[in-house]
Amino acid sequence: MTQVTVKELAQVVDTPVERLLQQMREAGLSHTSAEQVVTDNEKQALLAHLKSSHGERLEEPRKITLQRKTTTTLKVAGSKTISVEVRKKKTYVKRSPAEIEAEKQRELEEQRAAEEAARLKAEEEAKRQAEEEARRQAEAQKAREEEIAKAPVSAAVEAEPVAPVVAPAPVVEERKKEEPRRVEKPARSDEDERRDRKHAQHRPSLKDKAPAPRVAPRSADDESEGFGRRGGGRGKAKLKKRNQHGFQSPTGPIVREVSIGETITVAELAQQMAVKAAEVIKFMFKMGSPVTINQVLDRETAQLVAEELGHKVKLVSDNALEEQLAESLKFEGEAQSRAPVVTVMGHVDHGKTSLLDYIRRAKVAAGEAGGITQHIGAYHVETDRGMITFLDTPGHAAFTAMRARGAKATDIVILVVAADDGVMPQTEEAVQHAKAAGVPIVVAVNKIDKPEADLDRIKNDLAARDVIPEEWGGDTQFVPVSAKVGTGVDELLEAVLLQAEVLELKATPTAPGRGVVVESRLDKGRGPVATLLVQDGTLRQGDMVLVGVNYGRVRAMLDENGKPVKEAGPSIPVEILGLDGTPDAGDEMTVVADEKKAREVALFRQGKFREVKLARQHSAKLENIFETMGQDEKKTLNIVLKADVRGSLEALQGALSDLGNDEVQVRVVGGGVGGITESDANLALASNAVLFGFNVRADAGARKIVEQEGLDLRYYNVIYDIIEDVKKALSGMLGSDVRENILGIAEVRDVFRSPKFGAIAGCMVVEGIVHRNRPIRVLRDDVVIFEGELESLRRFKDDVSEVRAGMECGIGVKSYNDVKVGDKIEVFEKVQVARSL
Repeated sequence: MTQVTVKELAQVVDTPVERLLQQMREAGLSHTSAEQVVTDNEKQALLAHLKSSHGERLEEPRKITLQRKTTTTLKVAGSKTISVEVRKKKTYVKRSPAEIEAEKQRELEEQRAAEEAARLKAEEEAKRQAEEEARRQAEAQKAREEEIAKAPVSAAVEAEPVAPVVAPAPVVEERKKEEPRRVEKPARSDEDERRDRKHAQHRPSLKDKAPAPRVAPRSADDESEGFGRRGGGRGKAKLKKRNQHGFQSPTGPIVREVSIGETITVAELAQQMAVKAAEVIKFMFKMGSPVTINQVLDRETAQLVAEELGHKVKLVSDNALEEQLAESLKFEGEAQSRAPVVTVMGHVDHGKTSLLDYIRRAKVAAGEAGGITQHIGAYHVETDRGMITFLDTPGHAAFTAMRARGAKATDIVILVVAADDGVMPQTEEAVQHAKAAGVPIVVAVNKIDKPEADLDRIKNDLAARDVIPEEWGGDTQFVPVSAKVGTGVDELLEAVLLQAEVLELKATPTAPGRGVVVESRLDKGRGPVATLLVQDGTLRQGDMVLVGVNYGRVRAMLDENGKPVKEAGPSIPVEILGLDGTPDAGDEMTVVADEKKAREVALFRQGKFREVKLARQHSAKLENIFETMGQDEKKTLNIVLKADVRGSLEALQGALSDLGNDEVQVRVVGGGVGGITESDANLALASNAVLFGFNVRADAGARKIVEQEGLDLRYYNVIYDIIEDVKKALSGMLGSDVRENILGIAEVRDVFRSPKFGAIAGCMVVEGIVHRNRPIRVLRDDVVIFEGELESLRRFKDDVSEVRAGMECGIGVKSYNDVKVGDKIEVFEKVQVARSL
């Protein structure tokens, strides 16, 4: 609230203080001195008193006038310009409540008058139409009576048996009175009879063409029933016959039962509700979801639309084929113990593959680029204590999804931790995946032979992550091993088999085979190749298998060493040939009875996957629109990526998509398994993308396009290199930032006047170096008051290029003469610094 004193208010209104105090006393205010405070309410009271004393009323303004002036410039021929000034004036008048009420009353009366005029007009029109209809009916009746009177007696008598007329009683009596008059005619001569017989021979018989039946005059009942068409009773009979089996318009809305599956198109939904598709589209537009007639809706959206339009919804399962397939695969057999499936997890270079090498007596790491496992390897090993199947998953952070799939397909997890390195980020991820899958863990502390190995530290670090050793009261076995010399390997295998006995793993070898896809790739000579882990039953060569959205007959099976096998039982990994495509890692494999069933389910899954994908793409909610409005402003690096196996492709796509920030992003426009083809090169050319090949090469057609168009094609065999190169490319797309470095600060000690340079500041350099050819700022009380450049820099009488700290100098600031003692002159430079992710 604004408060002023009486004295200040008198100065504002230009009135003596004594007069203002007198007016305030007259207004009933208690102010007596010039130093008392006047509030806003007291000001309003004083204003009301002054206005009333002058015969005015204190009220709000009822009229406001707004004026606006705009000036534009028109350029005519040559260099001549004309200024055009447009002035607009608008006046807004505030009406009183009484005027508003009178306006509403006037509008209501006008509306009532219009309605009354429309009603009278409608009544007059209806009366006129009724009179016109009555006139037409009278003329028609008169014409029919004249026709009946002119008809000959013989025709009337013969026509009655053919089409008898049922007429009301008064009409029958009238006809009986008229018939004697029509029969009584003058006697006909023989010549007349011969002429009539001659004419009758040339006329059609009455049996072939019966005359139109006579229609009785309309009665009052007919008028009340509304039969206004020509024909009278005949029209009435036809109308009754037509209404006996015709359409009856509904008296209320029809509620239909709409069957909705996982997805449904807009056209199908409209058809089930018996409405036009345009009505559904219009309704969804009002809901804020623009759709088309062929767009696929998800179940929740379709259910909401149907219920809002007043229909009942019946949710049906689209998985009828899947349920039938599951029913047909039920089998009975004797369950037997099976070998455990063990997944080896851990951080990079902690010795996972080396440990498997020692167990398998084979050098697997030598075949991997840089000694790093980049695929999921599946091997089964025969030991003295039984068979164990191992899955070796990569430890790099980019293969998180691959490790997650390994955890879901396994029974036991061996967590390899280097005794000299400790728990690392990928070690924690492996623990999280294993716990999420509910799989027991056996910890193998590797590199125990090194001098810096510390087993207790490993136990403490893992115990902090809820992995408690058995000797500490937990349920996790810790086995110290050395993959290099083989220390503790037998104890590790014994611990794994002991854990398997506790789990009581069972399978039915006599059942049809079921399993999971570990990996898949596209071989140039053999086609799609999938690595499967048989989890139950037995897979045989020649079986028809259904794998995700792919199917095919097993033409050949190979073990992990590449040797052909005829069958594979539970917990056995094999490679199969014969599928129609490369399935995704993690897809379920099922043996089906015949090819027809496999094709039917595979096509159904493909269509379902496509519909769900389209439904997700077209769910354009309003909030999603606002979220993606700024996406077009990002700089995008387009990539066409080809890899040798499906798992590596998925891992690379996930790792590359995670790169970027709010300004730059990576978009994988195309990806696949197999070599780089001509279509891949054309896609990269059309989308301005770079071509990456991971363990694959380009064919002749693709190389020709790359050379002709100058495309960027790069080959990789280690995932680190791809990620680092893409990071560098994105950093280059970010550009650079401009930063300022303060080079030196000089403090003004005195100011001299020069006829040539104006004010010359005698300064002492207190920090850094003052350069002559660098921009400067003048600071006063640490606030920038001027920014420019130096005009002169001198030591005594000599011009110098720089002055170091602790030395005196004379500085002339260009275009600025207001330098004072105590100011600081700051010399700085602008440096461009490259940005990075």
